[in-house]
Amino acid sequence: MQKFETLKGLVAPMDRANVDTDMIIPKQFLKSVKRSGFGVNLFDELRYLDEGQPDSDNSKRPINKDFVLNQPRYQGAQVLLARTNFGCGSSREHAPWALLDYGFRVIIAPSFADIFFNNCFKNGILPIILGEDTVDQLFKACEAQEGYSLTVDLSNQTISTPDGGSIAFDVDSFRKHCLVNGLDDIGLTLEDADAIRAFEKNYRKEKPWMAGVHA
Repeated sequence: MQKFETLKGLVAPMDRANVDTDMIIPKQFLKSVKRSGFGVNLFDELRYLDEGQPDSDNSKRPINKDFVLNQPRYQGAQVLLARTNFGCGSSREHAPWALLDYGFRVIIAPSFADIFFNNCFKNGILPIILGEDTVDQLFKACEAQEGYSLTVDLSNQTISTPDGGSIAFDVDSFRKHCLVNGLDDIGLTLEDADAIRAFEKNYRKEKPWMAGVHA
């Protein structure tokens, strides 16, 4: 998993509440478990004017020019600004996969669905909870200024705005450790690789019949 330390990224505003995981990545795209290739179908039903299908040529599909991610000013955005209860609905892990594959590393919202929130951390995305008033101010600033970017410093838990302002945010210390060091569940397990190998070696010696080892 890619490490997260400091990110300066263009902001894209998703100005609607209760965005569910089926809106983030529709159900027909859930057949693959590769964790990649989902970015082109992120918010598929909002980005395109037809119904998307797996393995289709998205470059030939009609796009919804009014949708935020199709607007030139938001191309290359890495910070998604959202409203309350982002990521609600089913627990599909494909939702953070699609967001990450598109290029988003940070999502800022007043609240998140619990499972989606946890899945973001496990896949290298930093979800940040801020008060609704603060989020409102960010939406207004993003709309008013083309190229609006934020600098997110995970180590110091601050967001720096273009006007020199600073916004503090909270993050669980364990999740912070994982993101800063690029550790997903497999990476965390591998930190104890020596202890695991030592256990397996002793286990085979002490209980060979349990380990399938025959004298």
